[in-house]
Amino acid sequence: MTGTSNSKLGRLRDRLKTISDLSSAASLLHWDQETYMPQGGVPLRAEQLSTVSRMAHEMLVSTETGRLLDAAEPQDPGTEGYALLRRARRNYDRATKLPSRLVAELSRTRSLAQPVWARAREESDWEAFAPHLESILVLVRESAEHFGYEEHPYDALLDLYEPGTKTSLLREMFDGLKAELVPMIQKLPSGEDRSRPLHRTFDEEEQEAFGRKIITAFGYDWTRGRQDRVVHPFCITIGGPEDVRITTRFEKAWLSPALFATMYEAGHALYEQGVDPAYSRTPLAGGTSMGVHESQSRLWENLVGRSRDFWGHYYPGLQESFPEALGHIDVENFYRAINEAKPSEIRVEADELTYNVHVLLRFELEIELLDGGLSVAGLPDAWNAKMEEYLDLTPESAAKGVLQDVHWSAGLFGYFPTYSIGNVLSVQLFEAALSRHPEITAQIGGGEFGTLLGWLQENVYRHGSRYDPEDLIERATGGPLDAEPYLRYLKTKFGELYGLA
Repeated sequence: MTGTSNSKLGRLRDRLKTISDLSSAASLLHWDQETYMPQGGVPLRAEQLSTVSRMAHEMLVSTETGRLLDAAEPQDPGTEGYALLRRARRNYDRATKLPSRLVAELSRTRSLAQPVWARAREESDWEAFAPHLESILVLVRESAEHFGYEEHPYDALLDLYEPGTKTSLLREMFDGLKAELVPMIQKLPSGEDRSRPLHRTFDEEEQEAFGRKIITAFGYDWTRGRQDRVVHPFCITIGGPEDVRITTRFEKAWLSPALFATMYEAGHALYEQGVDPAYSRTPLAGGTSMGVHESQSRLWENLVGRSRDFWGHYYPGLQESFPEALGHIDVENFYRAINEAKPSEIRVEADELTYNVHVLLRFELEIELLDGGLSVAGLPDAWNAKMEEYLDLTPESAAKGVLQDVHWSAGLFGYFPTYSIGNVLSVQLFEAALSRHPEITAQIGGGEFGTLLGWLQENVYRHGSRYDPEDLIERATGGPLDAEPYLRYLKTKFGELYGLA
């Protein structure tokens, strides 16, 4: 990107870099809290995060930032300078709607809530977490009113993660997915257990080593990243593509959580590491939306990591790593095990066919909570009722039900729908890559991912937030968001696996 600190745009860039540095410091404090920080440091860390978040917000919404935005020289449409100004203006306009007092209170409340949620989940103690969620919900509702909206308060929250998306459009998308997927789910055989090969003894160090081998082949750059252990896996970027960290969790008696969470978080990380380094410390750094981001985690985890071609290459190595557990299991039975489809309690462990029903449930509950039609006290019963309605099962505990996700403790209302947007986009982008490079399928079967990564780098990753989601998808695929390729993929894959018409 061009421009010197002596130009008006250059002076704006310098200020935005300082704001980015403060946000990066907050990200680093958050990463430390989730990984290595001693438990006793939680109250102090909450205050530290509150201070840094408040400082970044106050600097962003200051009259000086507004003056620099107004004074910056107009840029030609389509240029990086134009994109920078557009994104910076959007961030400024949105941030100025939130009082610094509210920003600090949100940060403090989330920091206090997350360790309580972690303990409550471990002990299946809903009552311990409920008061914290009450506090978060009050602040989230207030935030939505400050942001403003045209149709529904939930729109204001969606816009934080998927710019321009409306609740009405999501209802339409979910109605279409539900109409196609629920009948398929109802046809799945009951009582069948194809996943038994995955529930044996798997040494955690061997799991970690094998996962590192896979994502290294994908293209994850360890000189700009690391992997650590947490309760709920995540990917975090500290300022730009130079520092992109992933986390995971291991279960000794179950192979899937760590194996596929590693691929999933690596998908996020590949996107972040692929952003043009010139965008670091600017509003153009990072992915353009969480839906586009999720498309990359799902593409690498599911379309690559759960494919027959992939395991035709990698399964012999996995058998060598775990000879007692998998030595007598052939690759086809392993493939069917990792693609078993059946209703389950846990979203992050759900198969491709049932996953979006989990997201639909959360989408509907969030809207009811925001509208006031559902109280926090009534949330566990409402959760269980929807699980019974959509998946014909009731969670055996709060830990496997309403407490399973970290998102509400982090105040991330409006985030869940981006998972389904990402699922839809993952197939749309993958098919666009295949249409340009049909050899990708064979290359995956040979453990080679450079062509796929290169296409994604050229058409998605390098652009960071230069283009809005709708524009980026149009440029990459030639059309808007379209659920048909995704539904066709699911029907083909699970139709063959389960004989579903």
